[in-house]
Amino acid sequence: MTIFSILDIAGTAVFAISGALAAMHKRFDPFGVVILAIVTAIGGGTLRDVLIGRLPVGWMQDMTYIYVILAATFTAFVFRDKLLRLRKAFFLFDTIGLGLFTITGVELGIQAGLHPLICIILGTMSASFGGVLRDVLSNQVPVIFQKEIYALASIAGGTLFLILLETGWEQDIIYVLTSLLVIVIRLLAVKYDWSLPQMNLSDRE
Repeated sequence: MTIFSILDIAGTAVFAISGALAAMHKRFDPFGVVILAIVTAIGGGTLRDVLIGRLPVGWMQDMTYIYVILAATFTAFVFRDKLLRLRKAFFLFDTIGLGLFTITGVELGIQAGLHPLICIILGTMSASFGGVLRDVLSNQVPVIFQKEIYALASIAGGTLFLILLETGWEQDIIYVLTSLLVIVIRLLAVKYDWSLPQMNLSDRE
């Protein structure tokens, strides 16, 4: 198993947990918890694969993804009391998923021969789309549309990934470093309240 496939599986697992936690926080029934976990885990990857013509999409060709999602959802359910009491648990799993899926999205864009800028956009979309679906289905405003640093963390990680590829470094090291960059940026943004300005038309009225 390559580091790329490990990152992809790990991203699937942590996003599944974040989806399950969101569902349990909203008091969904068990079926709803599983569905939200699945949608969160595969939403971004499905969009990514469809956009680059990688069909059938990855999770339809490899049952490992489904097994990982179900195992992650079961884990979240078993430890739900502890996890739901930890206010930062949902945020942490979401942030790790963001970092991992950003880099796998950029890498697949490169493999598809896309322009570097498109690769960064693809990585950002694949990292954030599952979270958007999760938030919409749980009746929340998607994080990416709020003032929090979210998509910018993906853009920064994807940009550094492309830059480091030109240095000749070991690719596995680049995968890890750039995934960690996305995670660290988002963690620091929340810790120090970094944010973009909110657009409020009422301020001009």
